[in-house]
Amino acid sequence: MQPLLFPALGQARIYLYAQSVDMRKSFDGLHAIIQSEFQRDARGGDLFLFLNRRLDRLKLMIWDRDGLMILYKRLERGTFQRPRPATDGVSVEMDATDLALLLAGIELTSVKRRPRYAVPAAPRATPSPC
Repeated sequence: MQPLLFPALGQARIYLYAQSVDMRKSFDGLHAIIQSEFQRDARGGDLFLFLNRRLDRLKLMIWDRDGLMILYKRLERGTFQRPRPATDGVSVEMDATDLALLLAGIELTSVKRRPRYAVPAAPRATPSPC
């Protein structure tokens, strides 16, 4: 899935919304959540995931060069695992491997990661008071 649909997924940040979402929401409703809850611009290339209350449906929203794209997955059996949110309680930041494990139905808490080098995060620019 990754190489065909999302060639730049390695550089994209992946966010899973920590609350359940009404799956009747479409582009405008999900985009409003991205703006208000994540406080991010959907056109930045980040990928946003939304799960329903029963955890059997997932919507994925991403900007695709000239418009927003939604992919929708409904499980015929079983559920997705909702990872625990970060300290802010709004979202869970994931990487491409976490996304693949989530979609494959592998329990994220039982996966053990081996140590790897990670580029230090760039400090966020603080807005200057005007």
